[in-house]
Amino acid sequence: MAAPTMHRPTTATSSTQTITLAKGLNMGLRAAMERDPRVIVMGEDVGRLGGVFRITDGLQKDFGEQRVLDTPLAESGIIGTAIGLAIRGYRPVCEIQFDGFVFPGFDQLVSQLAKLHYRSQGKVKVPVVVRIPFGGGIGAVEHHSESPESYFAHTAGLKVVACSNPVDAYWMIQQAIATDDPVIFFEPKRRYWEKAELDPTARPEPLHTSRVLRRGSAATVACYGPMVRTCLDAAAAGAEDGIDLEVIDLRTLSPLDLGPVFESVRHTGRLVMVSEAPSESSIAAEVAARVQQECFYSLEAPVLRVTGFDTPYPPSKLEEEFLPDLDRVLHAVDRALAW
Repeated sequence: MAAPTMHRPTTATSSTQTITLAKGLNMGLRAAMERDPRVIVMGEDVGRLGGVFRITDGLQKDFGEQRVLDTPLAESGIIGTAIGLAIRGYRPVCEIQFDGFVFPGFDQLVSQLAKLHYRSQGKVKVPVVVRIPFGGGIGAVEHHSESPESYFAHTAGLKVVACSNPVDAYWMIQQAIATDDPVIFFEPKRRYWEKAELDPTARPEPLHTSRVLRRGSAATVACYGPMVRTCLDAAAAGAEDGIDLEVIDLRTLSPLDLGPVFESVRHTGRLVMVSEAPSESSIAAEVAARVQQECFYSLEAPVLRVTGFDTPYPPSKLEEEFLPDLDRVLHAVDRALAW
């Protein structure tokens, strides 16, 4: 099943092109930089190398070293410099090479970036986007496969989003850059090479909205980032056995847009929430609590969570045991239906 598109054309048009998620991000960054000379890209190896995943490939060549900056290996310095640039009127886009490397810059993110607008009573805007490849599934070493989104969604003053497909990657990065608030932008690294059809002339949906990707009646499956493809595959497998699942991509983690989830659960009576992150004090836990609160009289079974385990991320040889997969999702669906 191809990754969903916002416009869902019935036939290809002359403006439609096939892109990967990585290419969608590259095109989105390029479009934002062409549109606004205040947009600056900065990070470790984003210039000459084009980023470790080549997301910024070609940008320094086309926009110059003053707008695509190779920084020292110092995440705290990258975020701190971006904050200063934002105060001066620029719109910096920072790349953190891997999810586990964001923590040296954590103090700048939660103590400064998240609070400056509030602390200044709205006088200071800090339109900084921090791009973070996240999640596992690529066989990487320690600190290269984390899911730290709950830290940032918990922090007031930060907006947090997670794209899941090439079309969303193209539009959401541009929308994040245009936002006057700081945005933590999570990218599912194991989905960088998946493809979809993009029509750059289409009208995008608002940034902070969730989306129903597949209609169904048996149970609702909510997910985001790298787990969206897994859940769509689970829904396709379930359909072969007569289990009709509704799949919702949350897309925005802070603020959460749970209206479509509430509406779906009132129809299906069941929810399975899927995420790679550990379940303790997580996005999955928040969604489960909010659905129980808002849809209590519609639920036919407890809200179930399918997540990573509450352990540090394991060595790469064990990650397939750690990550939620099609079988774990369908097992949770079976439990919900049997309640």
